[in-house]
Amino acid sequence: MNTIFTRTLRTASSERYLLQLDGQRDAAALDLHFLDDGSVAGTLTLLDDRHAQDDKVQQILATIDEALLPMASLDERNLNFTIVVGRVVGNFVAEPE
Repeated sequence: MNTIFTRTLRTASSERYLLQLDGQRDAAALDLHFLDDGSVAGTLTLLDDRHAQDDKVQQILATIDEALLPMASLDERNLNFTIVVGRVVGNFVAEPE
């Protein structure tokens, strides 16, 4: 699976990415939280339910693990994910007064 990661936000303890999966723009959103104990908690929001099949989810998680998280690993049990299937409703910003 060809995956492109675009980081959209970074703080001292977290990052947010948009993922392009096999050429599909903004197919998923990923939030990573780096915890004090050295573990990583992630939320992967799939924006297209075609990617929600168990084998595809496992492949996406393995790609994230390999590409973005050298300090944590699914195999070492210091990395966990919550998987959500959703859709973008829109972007909302405050109107100037």
